[in-house]
Amino acid sequence: MTRVGIVTISDTRSRGERADTTTPLIRRLLEEAGFVVRESALVPDELHAIQERLVEFADRLKLSLVITTGGTGFGPRDVTPEATRRVIEREVPGLPEAMRAATARQNPLAWLSRAAAGLRGRTLIVNVPGSPQGVEACLRVLLPLLPHALEMIEGRSHGTRAPVAHS
Repeated sequence: MTRVGIVTISDTRSRGERADTTTPLIRRLLEEAGFVVRESALVPDELHAIQERLVEFADRLKLSLVITTGGTGFGPRDVTPEATRRVIEREVPGLPEAMRAATARQNPLAWLSRAAAGLRGRTLIVNVPGSPQGVEACLRVLLPLLPHALEMIEGRSHGTRAPVAHS
């Protein structure tokens, strides 16, 4: 059973000025794929708040996977990749590269994403965009890769295998 956390990063959503539609979407897509979402949090676009939540989910709660949503663009308060890089121990650049390459076929603006991914201990942290369309497109790329990635992190798999495509 893979224990997952979702961290939604948004000033307007954390202040209650806008409804959070991405957390329920991520939860639904992950649960449909067989993951168990244990925790979710909504934080403002602030380095310290994001870092604190990522460390809590990885170190204290020992979640296997943390998906962040929001704060990956060019806006002055978009600091999710920086916060992620400050807490991870090893980068996993292939995941954001794959998300950008696949999603840019339908939306060239995907190339503007600054999303990051990496490992903190045995927790994989992956940034996805803050829009529902971006979330769905990126999770379509990630979901087939995650089972093998998480097996490798847990030391249960060392070889390579072709991922199973999800429709």
